[in-house]
Amino acid sequence: MGRFLEHSRIFYFHNGGNEEVYLGSADMMPRNLNRRVELAFPVQDAKLVRYLRDEVLATYLSEVVKVRHMSADGSYSRDSRHPNRREMNSQEWFIKQSAKRAAST
Repeated sequence: MGRFLEHSRIFYFHNGGNEEVYLGSADMMPRNLNRRVELAFPVQDAKLVRYLRDEVLATYLSEVVKVRHMSADGSYSRDSRHPNRREMNSQEWFIKQSAKRAAST
């Protein structure tokens, strides 16, 4: 969650090397699934799978600014495991990448 109060809905399954990537209209939480119609669909184009895995998900997984960890009791805490890691705000990074692409066209 960040500036846009949103996060991606990319679901990655390694499946012992038989990768599957799905995009969805909601995160898989009961409040989104119990009383609404949502969908998830497989990404079948290999180039898009690589982009989503290697660029988008890798960027989100390198996040250190907004990341939180959920405990077994449902509470959240800030990430303190990587105190020397370079700060990464994934949404700001995506905004900058989008601006670069727009400027080059």
